[in-house]
Amino acid sequence: MDNGASSYRRFLDGDDKGLAEIVRNYSDGLILYLNGIVNNISVAEELMEETFYKIITKKPKFNANYSFKTWLYTIGRNVAIDYIRHNSKISDTSFYDLENYFEDEYNLEKLYIIEERKITVHRVLRKLNTEYRQILWLLYFDGLSYAEAAVVMKKNARQMKNLVYRAKSALKSELDKEGFVYEEL
Repeated sequence: MDNGASSYRRFLDGDDKGLAEIVRNYSDGLILYLNGIVNNISVAEELMEETFYKIITKKPKFNANYSFKTWLYTIGRNVAIDYIRHNSKISDTSFYDLENYFEDEYNLEKLYIIEERKITVHRVLRKLNTEYRQILWLLYFDGLSYAEAAVVMKKNARQMKNLVYRAKSALKSELDKEGFVYEEL
């Protein structure tokens, strides 16, 4: 008999230290094995506890034809299968919650794309000459009007119109080089 089997035998004979040895030696591996079945570490931990609970309460007979670990993992697998069967029939997640989950996931993806675009725009802005960078910053990031930006830049209306056109063209050219996608979300 291997260590697990002898520990289990001691537990069946009334020695609680045998059970403690089993839990200490096999719980981590059992959790990882069960996680491979259910793909949720929290659920796997609960199923590991359920497996040991079955061993404590039902005290199933150990089959000496297999190693103790194989026997224990088989019990754990059966517990996991029962869990999956039960949860496939009864879902504790409402349709409303699932809808919100997918909406949140979409919004998170949308925010990520927006942030990535902002990073690209800022990086490209640094490549532009100072005057182009300044005018675009004043108009689109600081929210100044053309008249206010003209005062800051000390330009007249015609100069502003030309400067903004050239700055936008330069920005678009640099963004195109970066492979920037202009579609709206």
